[in-house]
Amino acid sequence: MGRASEPDVTMGVVMSLEKTVVQEGPFAQFIPEGVRAGNLIFLSGQVSIDEQGEVVAPGDLVAQARQAYTHVKATLEKLGAGMEDIVDETFFVTDVGAAMGNIESLWAARAEAYGGDPRVSQTMLQIAGLVMPELMIEIKVTAIV
Repeated sequence: MGRASEPDVTMGVVMSLEKTVVQEGPFAQFIPEGVRAGNLIFLSGQVSIDEQGEVVAPGDLVAQARQAYTHVKATLEKLGAGMEDIVDETFFVTDVGAAMGNIESLWAARAEAYGGDPRVSQTMLQIAGLVMPELMIEIKVTAIV
């Protein structure tokens, strides 16, 4: 984790914003897992990989969502937040038909990750592909603490 304080001059007023960055895991050389700026937290998309960077549960969308949520939770904790602090969530899926065909199981995995009804805004987008061909879902969240 790194911290940086970046002053901003707006209309003659100097403001300073404390920023915390979590840059760990298999993709650390490329992107941070998440950034906290003041009371806002922005997570990079989380996917179903293990610590060696291997895909967990190829071909199983719901299991991949569960694994991605473990990364969401862990990254939020490193930034001083929890699942209850999430206000917005986006699913990037490679096959929206498969996602909608498994929506009850996917929503159950989602509720399990949140510990109940999430009560957050949610968007699902179909994309051409993810960083590794075996990945089926990426979960991106924004939180406020």
